[in-house]
Amino acid sequence: MHDTTDRTLGRLRRFVDEWLLAAQYRHRAALEVTSWEVPDEPVPFSQAIQGRYRPHPTGTPWGKPWGTVWFHVTGTVPPEWSGEIGAGQVRPELVVDLGFSGANPGFQAEAIVYSAQGEILKALEPRNQYVVLPAAAGDRIDVYIEAAANPDVPQGSFTKPTTMGEKSTADPSELYTLRTVDVALLDVPVWELVQDVTALGGLVEELSAQVPRRAQIVAALEDMLDAIDPADLPGTAQAGRATLAKVRAAPAYASAHCVHAVGHAHIDSAWLWPVRETVRKCARTFANVLALMETDPDFTFACSSAQQYAWIEQYYPELFARIAEKVREGRFIPAGGMWVESDTNMPGGEAMARQFLEGSGYFLDTFGVETTDVWLPDSFGYTGALPQIAAAAGKDAFFTQKMSWNDTNAMPHHTFDWEGIDGSRIFTHLTPVDTYNSDLSARELARAQRQYTEKGRANTSLVPFGHGDGGGGPTREMIAAARRTADLEGSPTVVLSSPARFFAAARAEYTHPPVWSGELYLEYHRGTYTSQHRTKAGNRRTEHLLREAELWAATATVRTGAAYPAQDLQRLWRLVLLHQFHDILPGTSIAWVHREAEQRYTETIAELEQIIATALATLAGAGSEEVTFNSGPFPRGAVPALGAGTAAGTADDGVTDLVRDGTGVVLDNGRLRVGIDGRGLITSVLDLRTGRQALPPGQVAGLLQVHRDIPNQWDAWDIDEHYRRNVRDLTEATSVQEITETSGGAGVQVQRRFGDSRIVQRYLLPDGAHRVELTTEVDWHERHTLLKLAFPLDVRAEQAASEIQFGHIHRPTAANTSWDHARFETVAHRWVHVGEPAYGFAVGNDSTYGHDVTRTTRADGGTTTTVRQSLLRAPMFPDPDADQGRHTLRSSLVVGAEIADAVTEGYRINLPERTVTGSGAVDPLVQVSDPAVVVEAVKLARDGSGDVIVRLYESRGGRARATVTPGFEATGALATDLLERPGRDRGVEVNPDGRVELDLRPFQVVTLRFARS
Repeated sequence: MHDTTDRTLGRLRRFVDEWLLAAQYRHRAALEVTSWEVPDEPVPFSQAIQGRYRPHPTGTPWGKPWGTVWFHVTGTVPPEWSGEIGAGQVRPELVVDLGFSGANPGFQAEAIVYSAQGEILKALEPRNQYVVLPAAAGDRIDVYIEAAANPDVPQGSFTKPTTMGEKSTADPSELYTLRTVDVALLDVPVWELVQDVTALGGLVEELSAQVPRRAQIVAALEDMLDAIDPADLPGTAQAGRATLAKVRAAPAYASAHCVHAVGHAHIDSAWLWPVRETVRKCARTFANVLALMETDPDFTFACSSAQQYAWIEQYYPELFARIAEKVREGRFIPAGGMWVESDTNMPGGEAMARQFLEGSGYFLDTFGVETTDVWLPDSFGYTGALPQIAAAAGKDAFFTQKMSWNDTNAMPHHTFDWEGIDGSRIFTHLTPVDTYNSDLSARELARAQRQYTEKGRANTSLVPFGHGDGGGGPTREMIAAARRTADLEGSPTVVLSSPARFFAAARAEYTHPPVWSGELYLEYHRGTYTSQHRTKAGNRRTEHLLREAELWAATATVRTGAAYPAQDLQRLWRLVLLHQFHDILPGTSIAWVHREAEQRYTETIAELEQIIATALATLAGAGSEEVTFNSGPFPRGAVPALGAGTAAGTADDGVTDLVRDGTGVVLDNGRLRVGIDGRGLITSVLDLRTGRQALPPGQVAGLLQVHRDIPNQWDAWDIDEHYRRNVRDLTEATSVQEITETSGGAGVQVQRRFGDSRIVQRYLLPDGAHRVELTTEVDWHERHTLLKLAFPLDVRAEQAASEIQFGHIHRPTAANTSWDHARFETVAHRWVHVGEPAYGFAVGNDSTYGHDVTRTTRADGGTTTTVRQSLLRAPMFPDPDADQGRHTLRSSLVVGAEIADAVTEGYRINLPERTVTGSGAVDPLVQVSDPAVVVEAVKLARDGSGDVIVRLYESRGGRARATVTPGFEATGALATDLLERPGRDRGVEVNPDGRVELDLRPFQVVTLRFARS
């Protein structure tokens, strides 16, 4: 039987490849083609039809990298086809081959087809080359094709440098050759036979040789091959299908796995193409989807990113109107409720909240639709804060697939409750098909069934189908596969579904799922915390400037009646949220994307600085006093949190002395004594309060270390563990100079050289502070090199606390398990804390996310816990110049620090005070009685009512009781969800005078809305 099966499948493959596929179109007729090359960036249809078109016969090259060529296609459906078209078994289609290569859809040429009147008809993709023509024999054909000459940037490798990531550096040679532009007659029975054979032949490949079902299908395929006449496929296709009818009709096993197939196209909002091309990818994909919906009334499509709908609304209003109609029908489904499918490791807490506020708010405002799921199939791991943030936005389900990429440990569940750091839980599904780009092949369906871990307790999974990453979406072949496997013996059952239908079914059958607590750490792509530092620094800076701008603008509005720049702030927030997309902020896009991101950040920073300056000038008023504004959540000296004062803005006292000590110096401010040797390295940090030495014997802090950093597979994405085996300490200095001409402290400036790079380190001991401040300026010109900044500390820390959104997460410093071992590079926001029960240290930063924390035992029996910040990398794909050039990074070491001190330091280093000239102090809009409860945002309500929104959270990981007092006349207050609607937060009591009493659990986030008269 084995030999018979192999022979049958071999015969089948030849028949399909040499006859059947070619016979899908009975006749073809070439059409007339002219072309116009757009001289620069893409233009709209109205401008394109004014171009000077020239003849462009098939066989002619076209398309410089990132260029656009418009083709004008004209002709006639041959009159002699009238008899066949009238019989109803064929239909005319436009068939175009732009010169498609073997690369995946979305990674090469693609196009969108317009009618002569400017209506979008459909897109053309490598595996989707047709446009249905509702035409009769003799009818005129007149269409325009906007063809994008997008290069295949990877060329099969995600490590080799390429010049294709920028239009200015790409080889200007034309990439493609126009192969086919025909009107053709699709033979529907032959096409249907192709789908039958594909489904059944694929199923044979997945079934065991011992299963009778396999032999039955093989026998039916043999009968089909005998019934078909290759010389007369149109005449015998129906007979061939009839021989397969019985095996196609055999129902699935009662215990078969059930797959909810959801139409999808994971379109990266930027990646190996710029943002402007993503806009067109969305239009192409959505046009494909709408065309499918016209022919298949049961087909639905889920699209997650509100940003992508907004692009279509702005640039393709006619297409958007058609999408809106399908949304109303429940067939084009907004999913996820976020502005983009963002990274979740690096965006700050308020930014993650705004992803939902702007995304879900857009869906509500635009379509009247509220999404209840979170849809993040491709982000590089998931923060432990996400369950609470999602729940606060009204979400009760989470979908992903990326965790299947773990390089060491397999996730133990596919369906489970995910518990966040505050105790919130969200029903979660990790699809066992291990892809968000399924084609619903027998192989992928079998994989979903085989890998599903909840067997015995549950039996349902979600499979997103459609070409993704670069777009394209579902095809008619995929829907045909779903139809054939809806109830097919030997296969999982398949139902065309939606996210909501799937989650309802999954919950119903699995009422008590297992629980996964804490972050979903992806054991892969660990370099994404560090690659493209300028993009990450831009994100960090704009997040904090947006906090300042909203706070001071809201304060100015409430205090003086000044206009609140709501539209500008929303626009800027949405721009920052876009750049938190999971291939932009992680630093894994082409050079074009990051160049534009840096430019957008520069522009955003300038605009926010102007908003802030205007608000501060309004608040400070006329006068000659120095008024210091503190946008942080903690007081600084005589300056209140969230307000302004006229006294010095620091609580530090004790002037720092600098004394020469041989070739080095000693800095002493009465609280810390810091020794820096002639090499410009910190050799001692003595806590004068306790007499405790921070550094282990013989070790130095502020040590720059460089590692060879050559990942195995994904250059910008990965840091592989073998990097640790090649390290060089940068201990040599070209100069060490004292810094005494500075207000508020003294220190040392050190210059170093490494390779082609130059580094300047500045150590500052502020007056009276318990911290050492470090600034690292790097002119970076290395390749495949990782730069780390090390702080070895004389403390036995069992775990490290790393700040994440609205709290922190504890990770073990020992590698006892394979899970610990795989977590060798981790993400933190503004600080990492390590310590013993009564004593610890905080390492802060203003633009760093990647860290590693290790614990070692010394020869003297003591323990060293080393915290290292990952400052810079130098990957060469997809941007060969990633991280090259100048960078400034600020760090700090806080001695004798508790978690509370770490939280305070994180805000201090990222929110410097501002001093302007004015008339006096400014009272805060809101005050909180317990310093453990941190105000994260103060703004005006998004509905334009003028109400004041205050978002705050418990920051230390314990329970907290606090009174929140508005600094203005509030007529009422209530707790809301993230969309600023009345919520049901327990532990919130509102007093008649507007004060709010809070009783918070660890890391709980609360949003308060204060009404104003």
